[in-house]
Amino acid sequence: MRLTIVLLSGLVTALAVAITRAGQLADPAGLIGWYALCWVLFAAAAWSLRRVPARRAAALVLVGGLAVGATGLLDVPRTSTDSYRYAWDGRVQAAGISPYDHPPADRALAVLRDEWLFPDGPICSQTYLSWLPEGGCTRINRPRVPTIYPPVSEAYFLAVHALSPGGARHKPLQVGGLLLALATTLLLVRVAGARGASLWAWCPAVPVEAVNNAHADMLAVLLAVAGIAVVARHRTAGGALLGAAVAAKFLPALLLPGALSRVRRPRDALAVLVPAGLVVAVAYLPYLLASQASVFGYLTGYTAEEGYQSGADGRYALVRWLLPDAWALPVVVVVMGCVVTYTIIKGDPERPWSGALTVTGTAFLLLTPGYSWYALLLVALVALDGRWEWLGVAAAGAVAYVTGAGTVAYALAAVVVVVCGLRARHDLHTPVDPRRAERPDGARIRHE
Repeated sequence: MRLTIVLLSGLVTALAVAITRAGQLADPAGLIGWYALCWVLFAAAAWSLRRVPARRAAALVLVGGLAVGATGLLDVPRTSTDSYRYAWDGRVQAAGISPYDHPPADRALAVLRDEWLFPDGPICSQTYLSWLPEGGCTRINRPRVPTIYPPVSEAYFLAVHALSPGGARHKPLQVGGLLLALATTLLLVRVAGARGASLWAWCPAVPVEAVNNAHADMLAVLLAVAGIAVVARHRTAGGALLGAAVAAKFLPALLLPGALSRVRRPRDALAVLVPAGLVVAVAYLPYLLASQASVFGYLTGYTAEEGYQSGADGRYALVRWLLPDAWALPVVVVVMGCVVTYTIIKGDPERPWSGALTVTGTAFLLLTPGYSWYALLLVALVALDGRWEWLGVAAAGAVAYVTGAGTVAYALAAVVVVVCGLRARHDLHTPVDPRRAERPDGARIRHE
């Protein structure tokens, strides 16, 4: 236990330096050295926890998770401007206006602007700020387009705004991210045990992306973990929670094949899918009634901008390494279809998160997203299932975001996943020598 505490202390220190001294919005690459050190310390700490008794391990994971997560509160958002859009969307809704109807640059909303989100003067020369047509600038990215975020996230932004004191700026969203991350840790300790939960609670992606950058993905992750954890026993409740996760961020839709593992009867599939669809529809309804424009906002434009339609900007990078660019999207669709089908037919219904991890991890390797916060969902699924090798895919997303080596990082992560998968398959079919068997506590069983 002493070694684990030492390693955790080193991790907290390294994260504090990384968040306060290293990367920044204008130069995110400055983060990579410290971030790499944080991942090494995280791996060592999680590995050392194996020798800590279960009861102490649970307390250590919770306390350590609080310390690790709290480092994200030490500074303003360092490598993302997304939380500024969240704050604006909350403010717009509080004024009784749909966030889907007006982009931040719209002069009709000028009365809602303040110096924090819409500064003026020399500060506008900073590279991460966006110029406005009439002069001045804004911290909000893509200010000329309406919001992209689904309704459950929008409701969260409104709630944070309503509960925040005047002039609080970015801090309430960071605190909200920390509380959501801790709630996820508590849930994982209960479902996966302390050792599994440590893979989430101590992962550097949590303080950096969930807390410091305050990404709304954290809300979707909590709802997704809750949904996939209960769906095997309570299909309707699990489906409803998964629907809420999808209505917070569309990415958790990748968990649905895992939730349908070995479902044979249509009514059992509908018991999951119907509540999920109803929750999404109900969540969108108030915004649909209140909005004049499309409630999907800039979603179509965003997918085109990020290269998901054309394969540009680093999308489908691993597939494009092996095949002509024109083949990339069709190959991705076919491979994902095969993985989803296999998961539904052969997945473990008692461990739906295992199939969800396979589908989600495969999607990451095929799509090669360039945003590190997307991987928060993947990290939580690793904590549930224990297949640590998929953490390399999450780390690859961070490399892709802050450097130009994302394709290489994803390729190395894919190799690790394949090698570990083949080894696990070999071990599964290798007879166990009873003379070398171990008790659950790790001690050798003696055969007289």
